[in-house]
Amino acid sequence: MRFPIGGMFTILGALLTLYGLASDQAIYARSLGINVNLWWGLVLLVFGLVMLGFALRGARRSSSDST
Repeated sequence: MRFPIGGMFTILGALLTLYGLASDQAIYARSLGINVNLWWGLVLLVFGLVMLGFALRGARRSSSDST
């Protein structure tokens, strides 16, 4: 169950981070100049990678337990 969640958050975080890097800084004037897309994209990307790490660790453990 962690693979799909981790993959979804990783892809969404990567897209949002790329959009935050490529977008015009003028649209962030309403948010006090904070690039919200970049920061939340990084948060989602890290969360997705952590979930994928847990999924890989769990898959490795379950395969070693069955042998």
